[in-house]
Amino acid sequence: MPPRPHAVPVTLPHPALPLADWADCYELLVPGQSTTAISAAKRALADFPAWVRTLMWLRNAIVSPFGLKGSGARPDSKAEMIGFFPVISRSSEQAILGFDDIHVDFRIVVDVRQAGELAQRVSVTTLVRRKILLGKIYIAVITPFHRLIVKTMLSRLARPVAAV
Repeated sequence: MPPRPHAVPVTLPHPALPLADWADCYELLVPGQSTTAISAAKRALADFPAWVRTLMWLRNAIVSPFGLKGSGARPDSKAEMIGFFPVISRSSEQAILGFDDIHVDFRIVVDVRQAGELAQRVSVTTLVRRKILLGKIYIAVITPFHRLIVKTMLSRLARPVAAV
């Protein structure tokens, strides 16, 4: 049975979003592969399954009348994108994605660190700064979906990398 993502504690404040007031983190032990944070982010987040794309379409339809950014909104046309998310910073050990909106600021932090000679530990931390009441309501509504999506996307890293 492949390894499964599990929740790990997050300490706030976090350097990727110091004013975050909501956070979660899921981690997965990935045996037998070597990856960088940006590669892990691309494998996990670049191509969402149809059910996630449908949820994102529904989310966009609901929030657009409130003036909120839709998923895939490009804050800077030159920004590197992974899936719906602009890349804010990257190194071999950490990739930070996200953007700021009127209701929330959010970051997705993908960390990769060695776990012995034959495995790496990959974590995905989501950080949110809820700016207004709408942001608090929004996070409360989407949290169950968010958790399922993050665990599903992180699970992809347990699959062997396809040879090119």
